[in-house]
Amino acid sequence: MSNKRGLALFDFDGTITTRDTLFEFIHFAKGSFQFFTGFLVLSPMLALFKAGFISNANAKQYVLSYFFKGIDVSAFNRLCGEFAQQRIPQLIRLKALEEIRQHLASGYKVVIVSASPENWVKPWADSLPVECIATRMEVVDGKITGRFQGMNCHGEEKVERIRAYLNTDEFTPIYTYGDTSGDRPMLALGQHAHYKPFRK
Repeated sequence: MSNKRGLALFDFDGTITTRDTLFEFIHFAKGSFQFFTGFLVLSPMLALFKAGFISNANAKQYVLSYFFKGIDVSAFNRLCGEFAQQRIPQLIRLKALEEIRQHLASGYKVVIVSASPENWVKPWADSLPVECIATRMEVVDGKITGRFQGMNCHGEEKVERIRAYLNTDEFTPIYTYGDTSGDRPMLALGQHAHYKPFRK
């Protein structure tokens, strides 16, 4: 019988939550008027993204730069903390939360691996508590630039970040959970891979 500890790796947006938290966070932070007028301005860029001319990472950085470039990181993190406390709980799939709690009760290491910024994913993860690997926002002179520090934590980068964070060989069994093609590399790490597992 193995003495190894179990590991559970969860995508966040769409897997644990019912919708993408990036758009929810912008709406929360900026209000309806700035949210809708901003995306009207950004619509030509988003059309290029949908058509495949702009990458997922670049599109996210355009959006984050438009809404948050130049904000003090302390003010940004305060908004993220409020969002994690007030809004994220309303977006959580109850079946996903139950699965996380079952893994924790079994003594598993549970890690959320997200392409969303860690600024709002980690405060929610800490409340459970579980661990968090997520996209990092660049900060220059104490201000958010809207760009990423390093790579967008998406696709193969999720696996790179997981392997930099822990040695998967030290864990068994490994459960993985995701809901998009960007999660498939991470899903492949699991002996028990679950695609869109918490949908009704």
